[in-house]
Amino acid sequence: MIITTTNVVEGKKIEKYLGVVTGDAILGANIFRDFFAGITDIIGGRSAAYEQSLREAKEIALRELQQHAESLGANAVVGVDLDYETVGTGGMLMVSVSGTAVILSK
Repeated sequence: MIITTTNVVEGKKIEKYLGVVTGDAILGANIFRDFFAGITDIIGGRSAAYEQSLREAKEIALRELQQHAESLGANAVVGVDLDYETVGTGGMLMVSVSGTAVILSK
């Protein structure tokens, strides 16, 4: 399945719009990750643990988006938008993704 942030797919014609599809993932950070990320914030640098959590959440959200699109009979999702948010004060990370499920010409 083609999943793209653009509104068109080069060389393909959108034959049918099937509607908006979404995917979401909320992951909690654990106490050790928070502790080491805090140290990284103090001394500078990147937090590999949080970067890995972001990647995991994005993959989960995109997988949900694709499953939603497939359930509608789509072969592509265009206009995909990814949003990252923190939820509450407990270190929860939310990734939301949305786009338009379509059927592209062959």
